[in-house]
Amino acid sequence: MSSATMSSAFMNATYLQGTEFPATALHLFDTTVSSLQRIPGSAILVRYIRSSYQDDPIRSLVELFLFIFAVRYLLAPAYSTSKVKNVPLTEDEIDELVDDWTPEPLAGPETDFEKAENETRPVIVGPAGPKAKLAGSGRTVTNLASYNHYNFASNPDLTAKAINAVRTYGVGPCSPPGFYGTQDVHMKSEADIAAHLGMPACIIYAQSFSTISSVIPSFSKRGDVIVADRAVNFPIRKGLQISRSTVRWYEHNDMEDLERVLKKVVKEGQGKPLTRRFIVTEGLFETVGDMADLPRIIDMKMKYKFRIILDETWSYGVLGRQGRGLTEQQNVDPTQVDMIIGGLAGALASGGGFCAGSEEIVEHQRLSASAYTYSAALPALLATTASETVALLQEQPALIQGLRDNIRAIRAQLDPRSEWVRCTSAPENPVVILSIKPEHIAARNLSLKDQEGVLQDCVDECLANGVLVTRVKSMPKALGVAEKDLAKEWRAPPALKVCVTGGLGKREVEKAGVVVRHAITTVMKSKKWQKGGL
Repeated sequence: MSSATMSSAFMNATYLQGTEFPATALHLFDTTVSSLQRIPGSAILVRYIRSSYQDDPIRSLVELFLFIFAVRYLLAPAYSTSKVKNVPLTEDEIDELVDDWTPEPLAGPETDFEKAENETRPVIVGPAGPKAKLAGSGRTVTNLASYNHYNFASNPDLTAKAINAVRTYGVGPCSPPGFYGTQDVHMKSEADIAAHLGMPACIIYAQSFSTISSVIPSFSKRGDVIVADRAVNFPIRKGLQISRSTVRWYEHNDMEDLERVLKKVVKEGQGKPLTRRFIVTEGLFETVGDMADLPRIIDMKMKYKFRIILDETWSYGVLGRQGRGLTEQQNVDPTQVDMIIGGLAGALASGGGFCAGSEEIVEHQRLSASAYTYSAALPALLATTASETVALLQEQPALIQGLRDNIRAIRAQLDPRSEWVRCTSAPENPVVILSIKPEHIAARNLSLKDQEGVLQDCVDECLANGVLVTRVKSMPKALGVAEKDLAKEWRAPPALKVCVTGGLGKREVEKAGVVVRHAITTVMKSKKWQKGGL
């Protein structure tokens, strides 16, 4: 502050001392003046205020108001938390709104094709064994429509141990694992599966569908990148959707296209903050039946610095000498796969699913995987069954060999001998996928709807001749996708699904294969489908 200004301030102070102000007020004034002098640039501010006030006092008031308003606006919350914005309604108005409200349906309207299929859908009475009894007619048919590959559903020892588990632990734990839902049988099942796979640790979930759809979002978040096969199953797609990650697709089982996508992702990420990157694929593909090329995927994982999430829901318990899955089938060290997800509700005749990996990966899921944290734990009887069936696969390799013999027997009656369908499943896959050959689709101009109609007639014809099979069902439409974009989405080709079981003898399986082949021939030669159903 200049000397003139300081002298003026002291004169004002001297003048004020002669007035009736108390000494404390004068002391406060002097302290304020001296403090103001210590602030850098205070002389300029005081001179500006004095000159603006003398020239235009209203301007100073307006500027002060704008300054206070700006401070108030910056410090105010984004919205008022004290004001209640709800409009009060009377009881009559509430009743009127409730009467006018129409809830949206949980599912789309049933089509004529679905209605006809549901009306004739067979219902099994009792266990879904190799020979199943149908409700209504009471007929006994050969069951090739369930995943009871080793006939564990009819194993008396497993049944007795499951009953004993119910008597010991009850029907269910009625609590998530993190509270009081974890029991000793759960810990034993996790240890048994981890040892069987050759992985450091394992975690089990209460539902097979929720396993992969919960594991993916627990590790991959918004901004992370996932490279996935176009043919992955519906649970994987739900996991990708929930994760909100950036998803890049590669053509089904095309390793060259996979490498192209990985190169593109790496190139786009140069110079940007590091994100987590995953490759997601299946061991045995649910809707196609073929097998992933795991050694090449691992090579590209190491080359481009990705992590692998391998879904072995349909390959665990089936592939390999002791049912360890794709890693054993293709002689791959399982620890090179970051996460192995599998289902216990298929070949193992239990329920739930699992994720095997390192200790860190497993422990992370116990707090971050929604299906584990917020769902009741797997019932003890199912955990016990899983441990027992895993042990049976290791102790009785003849179970797996017998299933492989039956797979070869039924395939010999279908793929090479039928002129109408081709098998897309891997030779070791007990789920035989049969799709109409492309030349017949083109010759008869069969649309996807027509193909589903042909295959449903094949299912009905097989059932009429004493063999129960089913179809590959298409996945639900993706949420939020426009109709014009649905054509670009990958869709599994319509196909028959024949589930082989080791509970039948070789001659029974061959006979069932002949029935299926003849049923396909009968339908394809019928007048109804000679010209695309026209």
